[in-house]
Amino acid sequence: MTGPLALCCLLLLSAHTLSLTAGYLTVSIEPLPHVVIGDTVTLKCNFQTDGNLREIVWFRVSTQVIEGGSAKQKIFTYDAMYNTSYSHMEDNHKREDLVYQSTVRLPEVQMEDDGLYECHVGIYDRSSRDKVILASGSITLTVIVPPKSISVVAANSPAPFSRYEAQNFTLVCIVTGAKPAPMVYFKRDGELIDVVPTAQSFSSVGSVGDKSKDQGQEKNRIKSQAGLWSSQVLTSRDIDDTKLQKTLSLLEQEGKLARLGQDGPELGEEQGSKSDTEPTTEVIPETVVSREFPRWVQSSDPLYYFQHRQQAVGDGTMEVRAMLTWSLNPQLDNEALFSCEVNHPALSMPMQAEVTLAAPRGPKLSMSPSKAKVGDTVRITVQGFQLGPSASEVFPEPMFTWTKVGGRLLDGSEEHDGRELVLERVPAELNGSMFRCTAQNPLGSTDTHTRLIVFDNPRLRKGKEHFIAIDTAASQCSLTLTSMLLLLSFTCELT
Repeated sequence: MTGPLALCCLLLLSAHTLSLTAGYLTVSIEPLPHVVIGDTVTLKCNFQTDGNLREIVWFRVSTQVIEGGSAKQKIFTYDAMYNTSYSHMEDNHKREDLVYQSTVRLPEVQMEDDGLYECHVGIYDRSSRDKVILASGSITLTVIVPPKSISVVAANSPAPFSRYEAQNFTLVCIVTGAKPAPMVYFKRDGELIDVVPTAQSFSSVGSVGDKSKDQGQEKNRIKSQAGLWSSQVLTSRDIDDTKLQKTLSLLEQEGKLARLGQDGPELGEEQGSKSDTEPTTEVIPETVVSREFPRWVQSSDPLYYFQHRQQAVGDGTMEVRAMLTWSLNPQLDNEALFSCEVNHPALSMPMQAEVTLAAPRGPKLSMSPSKAKVGDTVRITVQGFQLGPSASEVFPEPMFTWTKVGGRLLDGSEEHDGRELVLERVPAELNGSMFRCTAQNPLGSTDTHTRLIVFDNPRLRKGKEHFIAIDTAASQCSLTLTSMLLLLSFTCELT
């Protein structure tokens, strides 16, 4: 019994003696929460030892991988050998437990400061001054970036108004400049929308060619998905056949009494052919505004489909596109407030963007010049709209179509698309002509008519009179010359 006991005592004594000579060193770095870009960060490295400090070195580990491993960038060094305020010439047999702290301050951190940081500490070995005991700790600094911008747009805009069948409508919320990707959700009139989630997709930054190819594939995927949604939405709605038949029967009666600007294409062509053969005798005021509402029945409780996609950008941030698709009901969705809200750990409160769906209400037209003369270039431009009580602008962006009542436009075309109609060198024959501007978006269609008054141009009249006077003088001169020649010839014959 004495043999093993003596051996154990001997081992314990040798271990204690080794610890007295070698010393010990523990290193730890205080944890950090997520750091918002622009903040000032202090990294704290705590180490405990009973030995004499040799050095402290801070490294930042680069994300770029080189041959042989990752690159380390030295950002701070403390060398006790060259620091006169600290003496390492102490008694080797003196034992004290000392706690040290080394701090590194990073002012206004940026995206480039994101990464791994290491704190390396070295102490002298108590058994020999030529030996150094090393220990290290590491921490990952995560820099988060709040979203830079948020916007809500309508997909496939501008789009026409569907008069006889329901159509899907998609709002796209675009959030850029965030890291990590934020959480996006939609609200309608302040209430969170209960959505049906669809497949999410993730992609990274690529070349320009890859981007264009991805965008083309994305458009095809959205179109195919929209077709799928269309069939799902329309089949999931409860449509009353009796109401639909009644509505169609009313449409047939209303078609006979349709007002100006609300006729179908066939009726418009008939009016155009009649106006070509017969003079226009209808009495139309200077400006006429008419609106057209959908002629189909749709449920008031649609299904909202939600799709979330995110893509990494070259600067390390994320671009998120959240899409909300449903079967549009213009009678209920008109002047409805939709908001896209974003939650992000770098934000103290949600970030949001709002749009109000609004059908166009009578475009406000301006004509330049106000008093057009023969030969002038006339521009008729849409300056704005008559807005509803809750809408600040027409959304989504409408499409504009110009036509001439009772005939073709000055260039011979039947219609012109765009916000402005340009008539170059207007002739006197356009005096009193009516021009129709049709503004439409998926929520509705509206027409505005304006009459063009063309005045005589005094300059052209003076020019014509000047040319007539020159022609008269030339003819008189030639007549006088002819008379003189005849008289001269007659005199020669007499002599």
